[in-house]
Amino acid sequence: MKMTGSQILLECLKREGVEVVFGYPGGQVLPTFDALYNYEGFRFILPRHEQGAAHAADGYARVTGKVGVCLATSGPGATNLVTGIANAFMDSIPMVAITGQVPTGLIGNDAFQEADITGITRPVTKHNYLVKDVKDLALIVREAFYIASTGRPGPVLIDLPKDVQVGQTEFIWPEEVKIRSYNPRYAGHPGQIKKAAKLIMQAKRPILYIGGGIILSGAALELLELAQKLGCPVTWTLMGVGGFPSKHKQSLGMLGMHGTAYANHSIMEADLIVALGARFDDRVTGRLDMFAPHAKVIHVDIDPSSISKNVHVDIPIVGDVRGVLADLIKEVKRAPAIDDWLKHVDGLKKKYPMVYKDRNTVMPQYVIQQIEEATAGDAIICTEVGQHQMWAAQWFNYSKPRTFVSSGGLGTMGFGFPASIGAKLGRPEKIVFNIAGDGSIQMNIQELATCVANKIHVKVAILNNGYLGMVRQWQELFYKRRYSHTPITGPDFVKLAESYGAVGIRVTKKEEVRPAIDKAIKTENTVFIDFQVEEEENVFPMVPAGEAINNILGGLA
Repeated sequence: MKMTGSQILLECLKREGVEVVFGYPGGQVLPTFDALYNYEGFRFILPRHEQGAAHAADGYARVTGKVGVCLATSGPGATNLVTGIANAFMDSIPMVAITGQVPTGLIGNDAFQEADITGITRPVTKHNYLVKDVKDLALIVREAFYIASTGRPGPVLIDLPKDVQVGQTEFIWPEEVKIRSYNPRYAGHPGQIKKAAKLIMQAKRPILYIGGGIILSGAALELLELAQKLGCPVTWTLMGVGGFPSKHKQSLGMLGMHGTAYANHSIMEADLIVALGARFDDRVTGRLDMFAPHAKVIHVDIDPSSISKNVHVDIPIVGDVRGVLADLIKEVKRAPAIDDWLKHVDGLKKKYPMVYKDRNTVMPQYVIQQIEEATAGDAIICTEVGQHQMWAAQWFNYSKPRTFVSSGGLGTMGFGFPASIGAKLGRPEKIVFNIAGDGSIQMNIQELATCVANKIHVKVAILNNGYLGMVRQWQELFYKRRYSHTPITGPDFVKLAESYGAVGIRVTKKEEVRPAIDKAIKTENTVFIDFQVEEEENVFPMVPAGEAINNILGGLA
């Protein structure tokens, strides 16, 4: 029996195990939406903006490890997905974005709502397709999911012209996918692993430095086993949050621009850095020519282009970090002799503790701590981008992977709220908090309607300081407090939430913080909590841009 392209698309998504699709209709994707009418193969969620669809698919993928799926029409619908696609690309998140397109005969004619979305997204996708023949569609969808989810994950775009959606052909499901030019390497080179093990056993001041690859590969247990076998300190990037238990005695917390001072000092003094699924980005390294001057580097990454891109690597190992760790554990026959190093690191922790000044007002750090206490640390925390994002990374103790959802590489304001929708749909049994600023939350605040209409009960903690906080902090420290367009007037968030049918709570006193959080958790609805926090509280520690990461501002932490 023949099927239309739209029917083939939906059948392929169903067979790929897709549970939820986030999408918005439009003229050039109407045949697919017609096929979706009363379709029961998966759940369809209508966001209120295509960017919300992309971020929701991203958040779903981060908490489940599955491929997120979003769908939009041509032209502005497709271009509205681009920020979300770029966000997923920077953070290596598996996603398939499907866009409608004008009929093939009109492509290139500047037809109504035409945009060259494959050309536009080529720099920010792992791969993309323009489907020209309905006979190719099933194989393309199969390949798209395979490419998105294997090797270093990432977004793949399928651009689907309207005539291909209505065209008919026999449906043939490709059981296997083989792409001659795409063969990700998973097994690490045995010789390189042996060299790495030897160097580790000889080290006097080793440190494990982990990134998002630990979480993406599901390597948290292997990491814990290796760390405990070696006994050495462990630090992580923003994307690595949750990959190693925050309260573990070997934990140094996050490093880098807003990392702990003791993590930054430790990595600068190390004689061996074992980098696992991390890419040495500028927020971690600071001034490159001064980064870890005494350390040799072992770098494990599935993407060969990431190795030695920023920092010279002595022992490169290309492969999936989970498998490489399992092999490395076997090769490391004894722990290195590092008692003096551990005493020194403990001294750094005592010398540079993480503290903040409690002014007996609503302190943002206190809000984060109370959310952790109220949830017993068993929650999924999503963030927007800014000061609140850093406080959420610093002051909540994460014990499991896939519980911290944040825009790392692109730093996308407006990411957290729609991402929390995807997270809640992916893990409905979990309490999901979105930690937001009063600036970021307004960028996709329309998704309140999505939450209420679909009974997606996320909790939003707005750390409201009346500023675009992180930019204001930079203006305070480096631009003589010239607050150029950073004071921001927001709406009445309580009334706004209520106007959508959600619940709003305002908190102006410290003693109101915990009761508000408890009420939000118990409320069977989406809840906005407007925390009126200290206006000019800063995120510390802080390393100025372009400085060595042990050149730390603040005096706190």
